[in-house]
Amino acid sequence: MGIWRGLRVAFVLGSLFMILLIIVYWDDVGGFNLYPLREHKPQSFHTDCRSQATTGPSRSTSTSRAHTRPSFIVPTTASSTTPAVPEETGGEAEEEERDKQDKRKEETRQDAEKDKGRTAVDDREQEVRKNRITDICSGKEAVEFPGRTRAFEQIPNRELDHLIVDDTHQIIYCYVPKVACTNWKRVMVVLSQSLISPSSGKPYTDPEAVPPDLVHNSSLHLTFAKFWRHYGSLSRHLMALKLQHYTKFLFVRDPFVRLISAFRNKFGRPNEDFYRQFGSVMVRRYGNVSGSLPETAAEAFAAGVKPTFQQFITYLLDPETEKESIFNEHWRQVYRLCHPCQVKYDFIGQLETLETDAEHLLKLLQVDHLLRFPSGARNRTATSWEKDWFTQIPITMRRELYKLYKPDFELFGYPKPDSVLH
Repeated sequence: MGIWRGLRVAFVLGSLFMILLIIVYWDDVGGFNLYPLREHKPQSFHTDCRSQATTGPSRSTSTSRAHTRPSFIVPTTASSTTPAVPEETGGEAEEEERDKQDKRKEETRQDAEKDKGRTAVDDREQEVRKNRITDICSGKEAVEFPGRTRAFEQIPNRELDHLIVDDTHQIIYCYVPKVACTNWKRVMVVLSQSLISPSSGKPYTDPEAVPPDLVHNSSLHLTFAKFWRHYGSLSRHLMALKLQHYTKFLFVRDPFVRLISAFRNKFGRPNEDFYRQFGSVMVRRYGNVSGSLPETAAEAFAAGVKPTFQQFITYLLDPETEKESIFNEHWRQVYRLCHPCQVKYDFIGQLETLETDAEHLLKLLQVDHLLRFPSGARNRTATSWEKDWFTQIPITMRRELYKLYKPDFELFGYPKPDSVLH
């Protein structure tokens, strides 16, 4: 046992002696590096160069490493001095870009101010138009016409057939023929998605793409006149609710110019329906025509048989005309089509300012992001044509015609056509 104990002690002492020798040797060589090639890795080239330049070499740096150090320092110095020109160019580019952005912001701000100014002007004009109707309907102005004081509930259903309803967007539009109604009906068709495009198989999304001859199909539009069929005894109650909460609008036009436009459109070219129902009646009654009339509009036009504008005016002034049937919608007064004394319209547009009014209205309806109003026809009847068209009409007839349409002149702010009446 004594021998084994002595051996263990000797082993331990020998181990301690060897560790002491290693420590002394390590201190003599100044330490060792487990990763002697690390600084030569290319991916850490610049970083290592910068760190060496900052911290300096270790105490035992070898001669070979001392010779290598300048090769590390030179590219670092070059890389730090060469970007001077690009930095200056980049600064100029950034400054130019900032100037462009500032200019765009200023232009946007100016456009916003212009839009705000236009909107304020449009709002004031709307208030003027609506207040005028309110004053006339309340009796402040000395203008009398049938139905001025009656309640909405007293209007027969058949007289509500021009009030088109769009429940999706909560809109009511009263269409007036010869006052851009084709394009506004196209807008309503797109909003209500009531017509499918044969090319895409989906509802039309662009009013301009909707065929104009189709929009006058009454089956495409839900009107107040159809409410009884849909809702029965609840129809009047629903009408009242929608009139209270929906946005209601209409577009109007100088009454005499509208008559000229209607005559040009329906009797200035062959139109079978209007020739049979109205044109032939005018020619037979007021044209001193003997014998039978051509059966078709095409034959009548070929033979030079067509109503004149004077015959058309005579037809409108003849008391017998409305005893037979109510005025056709193309020359019926607006106050009889849209009932402005019973329906409080939120927007009253005028054909004379169609483009600006349409833009304003689409924003009011909050649908300007969905569609644009179609571009109008270029061959529009102008107010300046009135004097020429009425030249052959006797003064007495002109004055009688003005009395017939005076409520429209007064309600919608059109001046009395003195050049025509005197």
